[in-house]
This record gives sequence, C-alpha cells and structure tokens, in this order.
Amino acid sequence: MTTLNGKLLCEVFKSPRKDGMYLYVDKRRGLEDVPEALLEHFGRPVSALTLILTPEKSLARTRGGDVMAAIEEKGFYLQMPPAKEVYLLDLYKTPTEARY
Repeated sequence: MTTLNGKLLCEVFKSPRKDGMYLYVDKRRGLEDVPEALLEHFGRPVSALTLILTPEKSLARTRGGDVMAAIEEKGFYLQMPPAKEVYLLDLYKTPTEARY
C-alpha cells in the first residue's frame, strides 16, 4: 500500500450476506489481497463507497488510522456488525401481553 501525503484512497464493500459487515481495501489494489475464504464467507462484495482516509479521520465504528494499518498489514480491514445487546434479545423473546 502506498499513501500520498498520509492519505489512502479506500473502497468500502458491503456484504450481501451479513448486514453491517464491511470490507475496506486500497482502491488501487481492489480485492486482490483479500483471502478467498473470507470472500466466500463475506459473499459477493457490493461497492458501497469510496473515500479518502487519513489517520485522524473518524469513522462510524473505528478510526482511519486503524483501517490504514490493517490494509498496510493484511491488505484489507474487515468491519464486523455491532454486537446485539443481550437485554434487547431477551426483550424480543419475552412474550408481551396487551393491556387495555
């Protein structure tokens, strides 16, 4: 990965199989560094957006520096969906009764 003045042109793909799962890659290299086994689990990547990353850029659930470091080291950054709150799952399982 090469950066220009500490910036990286990044393409973000969303998974068609798992809501909230995203794959960040260097736009110039595309998906060539992503292991085949990961792509099989991820599903056919759907391009979501392209952005310029800087180390200090704040993203929804991470920082630009963390994404850039992972892309430098592994060739990609995988963002997993947020964990479901246990109490919300319990609320869903608990039957509700109608009160009039």
